[in-house]
Amino acid sequence: MGWRHLLFENWPVDPAVMDAHLPDGLAPDVYDGSAWLSVVPFTNVAVRPKGLPEPLGIRLPELNLRTYVTRDGVPSVYFFSLDAQGIASVLGARIFHHLPYYYARISLEWADGRVRFSSRRRHPGARPAHYEGTYWPTGEPFSAPDDSFGNFLVERYRFYTQAQDGSIRYTDVDHDPWTLYPAAAEIKTNTLLAAHGFVEPDHDPVYYYSPGLEVVTSRSAQP
Repeated sequence: MGWRHLLFENWPVDPAVMDAHLPDGLAPDVYDGSAWLSVVPFTNVAVRPKGLPEPLGIRLPELNLRTYVTRDGVPSVYFFSLDAQGIASVLGARIFHHLPYYYARISLEWADGRVRFSSRRRHPGARPAHYEGTYWPTGEPFSAPDDSFGNFLVERYRFYTQAQDGSIRYTDVDHDPWTLYPAAAEIKTNTLLAAHGFVEPDHDPVYYYSPGLEVVTSRSAQP
């Protein structure tokens, strides 16, 4: 698949608060004394099983709520939720990959150098979540591995989730190093954090933008 037009919207969180939201076996990863909570709107492109040609892939706008964890010394990402537009894709991810996907109505438009993004969760039985805003790159691009905080946020190649039966699952990902830009954003609505039990942060978020990259993922597995 390809990931395109990503915003990384990041807040510092007390590590003890984050630890209380994580399943056993995962520990908050800390930068500058804080755990970090991130909202990531973007769109997938050409999503397909490995080996199929790109034209057969599908487009899938998505909104993630994630944090940064370690297990056995491996820096990783933990997903609290993944909201996505496609009903079939959401059901398939839940059933076959044990991922906490939620069906949502999502739109993403790129115009005049800015991304306009809107997501409203429609998943039956789930707490509602609405996110709407505009974001855009500012400044010069840089390679994430060359920046301490950028490297902490995005150069991670294992993703963890908690399945509906309470078990921990992981997926490995492979991609080139990230290119990031400083970014600005005007976020009109964000109830995603509250929907997952987080208090509205006191600090202003730190923003990064990426035009995206190509990604290959493994099957979901148990540690």
